Amino acid sequence: MSATGQTSAQMALRDPDVRLMLSVRNDDAEAFAELVDRYQHRIVGVMHHLLGSTEEAEDLAQEVFARLLRVRNADLVRNPLSYLLGIATHVVREFRQRKQHERVLFDSELAEVSADSSDDASQGLADQLELRQRLERALTQLPAGHQLVLLLVKRDGLSYEEAAGAAGLSVHTVEKYVVEARARLRVLLAEAP
Repeated sequence: MSATGQTSAQMALRDPDVRLMLSVRNDDAEAFAELVDRYQHRIVGVMHHLLGSTEEAEDLAQEVFARLLRVRNADLVRNPLSYLLGIATHVVREFRQRKQHERVLFDSELAEVSADSSDDASQGLADQLELRQRLERALTQLPAGHQLVLLLVKRDGLSYEEAAGAAGLSVHTVEKYVVEARARLRVLLAEAP
């Protein structure tokens, strides 16, 4: 048995969450059902905080668990909540990118309509659209954890303590991520054409 296999087996003997994740990795349907029962509410809660919509959060949470079933690698033995939050962050980012694309198309159409009526008004709208696009692009370049924390704190107005609870992080880590994310966004926005 490889060193990784021995380590995983030793961890499974001591940690019921690791045992559960190993069972899910081995296609155990009962273990998967238990995992969903145990963590679905928390994943939906975090996604609701990120999206502001219970319906979208519930739909996308299903995608998180579906992706978990498609994953078959050694990383699956990690802490289930952190692993699921990582998947959730990617799902939300992809969802936002799709929504942003739709919003950009709509805003572009709106800008064209406004240009017909007033050059000054269309320039203001075009500037706002450009700034929004630059900010969205910059946000997608942040590490997933930084993006999640920044959205929880800045967009959703959660306290650092609430964001820490929702993301499964310490308050210190949330504070650090917010400071790092702000600094990185300033750099990215300054570099953007």
